[in-house]
Amino acid sequence: MDIHEYQAKELLSGFGVNVPRGGVAYSPEQAVYVATELGGWHWAIKAQIHAGGRGKAGGVKLCRTYQEVAAAAKGMLGSVLVTAQTGPAGKAVHRLYVEKAEPYVRALYLGFVLDRKIERIRVIASAEGGVEIEELAAGRPETLLQQQVDPAVGLQAFQARELAFGLGLNIKQVSQAVTTIMGCYRAFRDLDATMVEINPLVVTKDDRVLALDAKMSFDDNAMFRRPRVTEMRDAAEEDPRETQAAELGLNYVGLSGNIGCIINGAGLAMATMDLIQLHGGKPANFLDVGGGATKERVSAAFKLVLSNPRVTAILINIFGGIVRCDMIAEGIIAAVKEVGVSIPVIVRLEGTNAPLAREILAKSGLAITPASDLTDAAKKAVTLAGAHS
Repeated sequence: MDIHEYQAKELLSGFGVNVPRGGVAYSPEQAVYVATELGGWHWAIKAQIHAGGRGKAGGVKLCRTYQEVAAAAKGMLGSVLVTAQTGPAGKAVHRLYVEKAEPYVRALYLGFVLDRKIERIRVIASAEGGVEIEELAAGRPETLLQQQVDPAVGLQAFQARELAFGLGLNIKQVSQAVTTIMGCYRAFRDLDATMVEINPLVVTKDDRVLALDAKMSFDDNAMFRRPRVTEMRDAAEEDPRETQAAELGLNYVGLSGNIGCIINGAGLAMATMDLIQLHGGKPANFLDVGGGATKERVSAAFKLVLSNPRVTAILINIFGGIVRCDMIAEGIIAAVKEVGVSIPVIVRLEGTNAPLAREILAKSGLAITPASDLTDAAKKAVTLAGAHS
């Protein structure tokens, strides 16, 4: 789960991270009002979308008069920003963050990520901020400073100091940088985050260290115990199919292919998608109906998969353990009749009552293609999807 910049700053400031003053606006009039409340004569107007690279796409404007603030807000609200992270479709701007602009002398990079390979939190810093971390890693890897966090003891102050001194900060700046680094770590740990990024982390003329931008992502599975973070969810920034799936208790991720997948179990889903690609096809989605798949869930999954106009075939792969295959077969038949599926449906059922389930499907009179095993299912799905395109 992602949140907006202003929300990330609100959370991080609660952990001691120094951020510029700002406020949210949903209209040009609100933007001007926020600017007057902030005071001064220099403001940054920032489009709030769940993607980086906003500045290059015109999503950040510096203004020195209220007229400029109103004009910038009017131009951004309702527009579609296309950045390297949004894809060609871009993202619509529905809200702005009006922030008191802070002149700075240096821009740094600071990031915290969950490195699953080493099962540690990895802290990354660079003296070259304002640049995408992918560009730094590819073009100037020598600029990256890194620390690994031992989960038994957490991030230590000496590690934060090593990073701060490695960034070339002076003594006064180092103490503030350490506070920022330790605060980000505590936020990462205490809020079940999977990523915290400050880019740029700036040093001002009077030696203050400020988080000029902030991004945070969280573990969806832990949000039941983080109500404050959950309240920050912006469904408008997410794929509506993924939002609908979450409400139905399904795990769905949209992909770019044309073979819809309805599977129980994340491992089986990944194996199925691998076999589809191995045989020349492309999955349209990852969809895990869970170990306790029911007729209702299968029906909901059908509707969700079919909401993607690119889908030209549906592959159902169910291993009946907790749930009986005959119940799934009844759910498939009910869903096909209810939705009125006009594309090929390939079904592979194994496990509890699988022979009975195959018999039920065969007697249904519906155009459902059975598969004997996983490889057979993948091959048939690729062939039929191609023929139906």
